[in-house]
Amino acid sequence: MALEKLISIVSRTLFSGAFILLIVALTEKIMNLLGYTLLLQTRYTSWRLLEFAALFLIFVIAILLRQIRDELRKTKGT
Repeated sequence: MALEKLISIVSRTLFSGAFILLIVALTEKIMNLLGYTLLLQTRYTSWRLLEFAALFLIFVIAILLRQIRDELRKTKGT
């Protein structure tokens, strides 16, 4: 039970982080088009932030697929 709770927390955290990075990346891109910058003196462009968000979502998808596989194994066993 503790492992399931930990997996759930990690999945939710990664999804939230990806969503926040998406919002920051879109805001940064809009600000750049207007001639301003949101992230001062940073090495990460808005596209790089989107890459990080996609990476987080890949981990979330992998966790969800693992949970689906485990549930299918449980139902086949019974």
